[in-house]
Amino acid sequence: MVVAQDDQFVGVAAPTSSLAERALEAVAKTAKWETAPHPNSSTLYDYLKEHAQGGIPPNPFSGELSQAKQTLRQSYRVAYAQHAPLEPRAAVAEWSGDDVTVWTGTQNPFGCRGELARAFHISEEHVRVVVPDFGAGYGGKHSGETGIEAARLAKAVGKPVCLRWTRQEEFTWAYFRPAAAIEIEAGLDGQGKLTSWHFININSGASAIDTPYNAGRARSHYVNSSAPLRQGSYRGLAATANNFARESFMDELAGAAGSDPLEFRLAHLENPRLRAVLEAAAEKFNWKERVKKKNPSVGVGLACGTEKGSYVAACAEIGLEDGKIVVRHVCEAFECGAILNPTNLHSQVQGAIIMGLGPALHEAMEFENGAITTASFRKYQVPRFADVPELEIHLLNRPDLPSVGAGETPIIAVAPAIANGVFHATGNRIRQMPIRLA
Repeated sequence: MVVAQDDQFVGVAAPTSSLAERALEAVAKTAKWETAPHPNSSTLYDYLKEHAQGGIPPNPFSGELSQAKQTLRQSYRVAYAQHAPLEPRAAVAEWSGDDVTVWTGTQNPFGCRGELARAFHISEEHVRVVVPDFGAGYGGKHSGETGIEAARLAKAVGKPVCLRWTRQEEFTWAYFRPAAAIEIEAGLDGQGKLTSWHFININSGASAIDTPYNAGRARSHYVNSSAPLRQGSYRGLAATANNFARESFMDELAGAAGSDPLEFRLAHLENPRLRAVLEAAAEKFNWKERVKKKNPSVGVGLACGTEKGSYVAACAEIGLEDGKIVVRHVCEAFECGAILNPTNLHSQVQGAIIMGLGPALHEAMEFENGAITTASFRKYQVPRFADVPELEIHLLNRPDLPSVGAGETPIIAVAPAIANGVFHATGNRIRQMPIRLA
């Protein structure tokens, strides 16, 4: 058994996992920790606003707002989410002189090679990264920490080392989908047309931040903040948060204008590709008839959006059962140019919808007093088979257009369609992910 220390890194290499665990327990007892002020998840959004770099930009369209028939301003909140990969991070490392080989499940092998080279102050020519088949990443396996940890231990012990994070370590130390605090303000004229639009995303990013609607004078900002948790890429990046806030707000504006949510969107939408998916989803879902039905335990909602050159629209039917939201039916239309592999594309859309259900309904990292309190699947609920609704997917083929990526955009319309369905049933607006009824 060997104990390795390199600056702040301390690890143990042992011939068996049980021996390594006992040694780590002994080492942990000798550690001394310094605590620092840290927000709780319950105070997160105020913290992000207070630490917005450069402050929150004021609305530059005060003149338009003063002349608007109606003005609306709302705040939206999106929680940190875990990638919850099928397998936690793992790596095997072996040194041969000054050369190191690392086998690891990474979505970014060249970036991982660069991290290893920098960590050991060697050129990239001395680093080899091998990527075997591994259990998914969802945007969460771009960094090379496990490879570096395994390489440190392998260098100290002089033998190949296999290192595997536990599920609790994955929940605690892996980076998360960023949380967001989003502020939106808009004005409507006497005919229910948008006259101005001001959108601010604090912390999570600028993906899909610009509105695709005709909104008069419009400006969207991304403002960085002092994030209290480690954060990084996630399927769809910040487009999910930005689309959730925008599409929820569009429903609120439709209500203020006394308009149907579908008709309000179409009245402000010129982009023919986004109109096509929205109209296709609404037609296949039979939106015009279903939205007329009022039932306090059943609701329908819709949303649309564009990101990475592709276009998506979703209609959802939700039910309220024993105080819980049950998604019964999702009808999604998707267009990404020319379709090259219809079967694979259908699977990508299915997977995106199912993955989108988790952060929409349940998934949120909670933390208090500097510790993660949802560090297990018992406390962090991802979608189960029982949560999967009827899925109706319509792929719009555009052989006249170049093909673009389809692995991410289908996720961004799921949460706002569900949230708008909850309003249709209950009359309560939803302004946070995951969606809370109370």
